[in-house]
Amino acid sequence: MPSSAWSRSISRVVSPARASSRPIVASVTMPSRRPSMPLLDATGAITDRWVRLTDDTPLPRAGAVILSVARLKAEFDQLPSHGLLLFGVEIVPEVRVDTLTPWLQRLDLIAIPFKSFTDGRGFSIARQLRLAGFAGELRAVGPLIADQFAYLKSCGFDTVQLDAATFGRQPSDQWLAALSAFSGLYQRSYGGPLNILAARRAARAKAADVSERAAAE
Repeated sequence: MPSSAWSRSISRVVSPARASSRPIVASVTMPSRRPSMPLLDATGAITDRWVRLTDDTPLPRAGAVILSVARLKAEFDQLPSHGLLLFGVEIVPEVRVDTLTPWLQRLDLIAIPFKSFTDGRGFSIARQLRLAGFAGELRAVGPLIADQFAYLKSCGFDTVQLDAATFGRQPSDQWLAALSAFSGLYQRSYGGPLNILAARRAARAKAADVSERAAAE
């Protein structure tokens, strides 16, 4: 157990912000994803529908985007609520969970970085977020190892995103084997009432509905 860690041009602006700032929403195609960032869940390798946006990239009308903490804080009150766009944020290991509380009900994903497989801060952050009622996807990002998968799950993580080199050393079959081998050693350690599980199911249903509506547009 660990001890402690997209492009086409903009065609038109739909909902501009103040004249002194960049457009908040634009009719654009989704930026291309980072190359080769394998993503795993309990079933193995999966397709990543989330896209990280730089702070100066206008929001698309639909899709699933990951923002920086700075951008989320600056633009939170202006984020569209039409339901076609899901929002995530990538935090830093030094974050205080209570500073994220005002955003939790609006976020569908929180990405938690690990600087190394011995960095245990991410595990603690995940548990705190679940206890605070966050029902969206928790994503671990970094050079983790397969033997940590069961513990990641027990702390509340849904997915793990690895760099290509790490995934090359330990492909998805090794992660699934480790999950199976170690899952009996860990129970859900973030605690919380059973209604958190119901909330997470509702969050997944919401994400599926948004995808269907976006595809129909």
